[in-house]
Amino acid sequence: MATARCRACCRLATIVALLVTIGPARAPGFIPQSPVRPDASAPVVGYSVQHTYPHDPGAFTQGLEYWRGYLYESTGLNGRSSIRKVELSTGKILRQRAVPRAHFGEGITLWKSALIELTWQSQVAFVYDRDTFEPRGMFSYTGEGWGLTHDAKDLIMSDGTAELRFLDPETFRERRRIQVTDGGRPVTRLNELEYVKGQVFANIWTTDSIARVDPVSGRVLGWVDLRGLLPGRDRVGSDAVLNGIAYDEATDRLFVTGKLWPSLFEIKIGRFSDSRARGVP
Repeated sequence: MATARCRACCRLATIVALLVTIGPARAPGFIPQSPVRPDASAPVVGYSVQHTYPHDPGAFTQGLEYWRGYLYESTGLNGRSSIRKVELSTGKILRQRAVPRAHFGEGITLWKSALIELTWQSQVAFVYDRDTFEPRGMFSYTGEGWGLTHDAKDLIMSDGTAELRFLDPETFRERRRIQVTDGGRPVTRLNELEYVKGQVFANIWTTDSIARVDPVSGRVLGWVDLRGLLPGRDRVGSDAVLNGIAYDEATDRLFVTGKLWPSLFEIKIGRFSDSRARGVP
């Protein structure tokens, strides 16, 4: 999220960075599991890295999408925000459009032939043509904008709280909300989102954790612990946190990266043995 929020949570970020630094190094096979949070109730799994790709280390990544062989990425910070089409294998930026400097770009999603982008505190979402990045229009909403994804009928939006909003993709009108909980406790700081096999994957800001959320009940079905994915020595300060999830439905590939990360990773996550995590491969 924003630099201001990073400063406000610098102590927490320092702790997270320390955990990453002393945590397990990346190696073949799944990373040893460890609790995502002290009060975690849902099962926790690790991951393995399938491929590593270049990523622009200057990109303050806010949103990530994959479509037909390419990545679509949004970056943040006032005066530096942009939307991009990126070649997966090389990290080369093939198309880019700057966001007006008054706005702090946030999460994106691709809906039909449109690319929709949130802004952090401007309370507006921009709609672009997916192929040309030419503006099509804009929507307004209340509160902050953080992450964005969609299922077959709704846009799904996070705002930094424990709630997810479900919006009409054509009007941005709010249809419903759910509160995300684990063991009955709210899970806050929901950030970058991706819809994967009937579940909402939600990165928890300033952590290397992804919650797998039931979009009906809001219950966390499982946690993915990504500590060790990018070692602390490769992170340039407390802003360089995990933030970017993209799913290739055609080939069942999951990609993750972070703000100011030099690499983007294709990962395979562990298998949940808990029957509550229905729909898990």
